[in-house]
Amino acid sequence: MVGLRDFLARFRPTGAPGAAVTGVPADRAAERAAELEPSLALLSDVQEEAARIRAAADQEAAAIRKSAARQAADIVAAARAQAPHVRRDAAMPARGAALREVEGRVAAGERTASLVHERARERMPALVDRMVADALRTEGPWGAP
Repeated sequence: MVGLRDFLARFRPTGAPGAAVTGVPADRAAERAAELEPSLALLSDVQEEAARIRAAADQEAAAIRKSAARQAADIVAAARAQAPHVRRDAAMPARGAALREVEGRVAAGERTASLVHERARERMPALVDRMVADALRTEGPWGAP
């Protein structure tokens, strides 16, 4: 669609001011098209080449993304396979400390049990004598008179 300015530009004077000169109105759009057409024709080849380059780049980018996704999946799989070993290795210091604490508590429990056994051995004869004396004082079975 031709704008008002382009339409009015056709009727601009073609010469210097002064006496009227008859002439044909200039078709600026046609002049521009004739002037630019050879240059734009040269650019169409460049545009087609750019489209081919973009398509090749898109294909290469897709291949790179696919390869990167495969590599990432391989890395994740390897990490999951190594995770139990890494956890075990990371837990070793804590496990060693826990085992030392357990050993210490077991040793303390054994010492306490040994002391209880020793006290029981020391007190047992006196307790047995008291029980026998109590049993002989009662006159019937089950402590009934």
